[in-house]
Amino acid sequence: MNTQAVKVIYKYEMLRAWNTILQSFASPVISTILYFVVFGSAIGSRIESVEGISYGAFIVPGLIMLALLTQSVSNASFGIYFPRFTGTMYETLSAPISFIEIVLGYVGAAATKSFIIGLIILVTAGFFVELKIAHPIWMLSFLILTCISFSLLGFIIGLWAESFEQLQLIPLLVITPLVFLGGSFYTIDMLPPAWQTVSLFNPVVYLVSGFRWSFYEVSDVSVELSLLMVLLFSVICLSIVWWMFKTGYRLKR
Repeated sequence: MNTQAVKVIYKYEMLRAWNTILQSFASPVISTILYFVVFGSAIGSRIESVEGISYGAFIVPGLIMLALLTQSVSNASFGIYFPRFTGTMYETLSAPISFIEIVLGYVGAAATKSFIIGLIILVTAGFFVELKIAHPIWMLSFLILTCISFSLLGFIIGLWAESFEQLQLIPLLVITPLVFLGGSFYTIDMLPPAWQTVSLFNPVVYLVSGFRWSFYEVSDVSVELSLLMVLLFSVICLSIVWWMFKTGYRLKR
C-alpha cells in the first residue's frame, strides 16, 4: 500500500475544500437550515407529532441525509472529474499506485468533507429543536457508511461524465428526488399500501430509516436490513469502480 500517494491525494482534495470553505461547507449548511425553517416551522406548526416525535425533530435525520447524499456525490464526482478535464489524470494513472489507493484518496476526502457537513448540521439543528440520540454509535456508523457509499457513487459519476452538465445530471434528476421520496420528511406508513410497497424499492428509504432509528428508535424497516442495504450498495459501487479501472472505461477524455 502506497500510503504516501493516498495522503497526497487526500490532502490535495481537503486543501481544495478549505480554499473554497464558503462553497464547500457554509453553503450546504445554510441550505439545510432553510429547509429546516420551511419544513420544521411552516409545516411543523400544522403537524403536532409523527410517531410521538415533534415534526421539527423528526425531520432532522432526513435533512442530514439529504445534505450527506448530495454533498458526497458532488464532492467525489467533481474531485475525480476535474483531473480528467484538465488532463492531469494521466499523471495519476502513470504513477506507481493502484486503483485502491486512488479511490482511498479521492473517496476518503469526499467522505470526510460530507461527514464534517453532517456533524455541523447536527449541531446546528440542536439550536432549533430538542434532539435525542438514542444510539450514538449506530448514528455515527450510519453517518460514516452513508458518506463512503455515496462518495463511491459520486466517484463513478465523475468517471462516467463527459461534461459538467452530465456531472450534475444524476444528482439533480436521480439523487434529490429519491431523497425526497425516501421518507426524509415523512414516514412511509403515511402512504397508501401500494405506495408503501413502491417505496421499499427506493434505497434511500433504508438509509433514512436506519439513521432515524439511531435517534428515536422508530423506523420504517428494521435497522439490520438498513445496515445490510448500505453495505450491499457500497460493495456494488466498489465493484463498478474496480471494473472501470480494470477496463479503462472513460479514464481518459
